[in-house]
Order: sequence, then structure tokens, then C-alpha cells
Amino acid sequence: MRDNKKLFGHFLNEPVKKVHAMDQDKRKGGDAIPQNAMDMLNELQVLALRQMEGFGWRLHFIRRPLFQERIVVVIDSVGERMGILEEDGSINMASSTTFR
Repeated sequence: MRDNKKLFGHFLNEPVKKVHAMDQDKRKGGDAIPQNAMDMLNELQVLALRQMEGFGWRLHFIRRPLFQERIVVVIDSVGERMGILEEDGSINMASSTTFR
């Protein structure tokens, strides 16, 4: 198995771009994109996010439900399409997850 930190280390150290993202979680008062967002993503997700940013996509928010896995949501540059950034770095555009 490859050591992803050696291959993609420069991507892992870049800050997350917060462009037109939701500023706060309305229910809890927390940031939609927390300061430690990169710590919440695994290496494959970070790499995929960096590649997507080159095409105008960005991190929209991270849903953090109690006792469940985090859901990382990305949005296109126009704000029309959303997808879930899966654990393996793939983008799930056909998710049955609903957002308010």
C-alpha cells in the first residue's frame, strides 16, 4: 500500500478555502466549516477536495451528527450541484441524504 502522506503531503498542508460557504450551523452556533476541517477528513478526501477545487468545487459544510459518521458536503462554483465526499475520495452525487 502506498504512503499517501509522501505522495500528497503538499496537498495536506494547504488551508481549506472558505468561499461563499455557510457561516454558521443554525442549530448549534458552530461553524459549518470548522477551523480543524482538514483534521476531520482522511487523506483520500483531502486529495479529492484539492483536485475538485481546481474545477471550482469547494467544501460547503461538514455535517456532524451525534453517534454517526461525518458527512462532508461539497458544492460546485455556481452553487447548483452538491455532492457528498465519501471516505474513499469519490463524490456521491446521487445520495439520498436531504439537506435543509
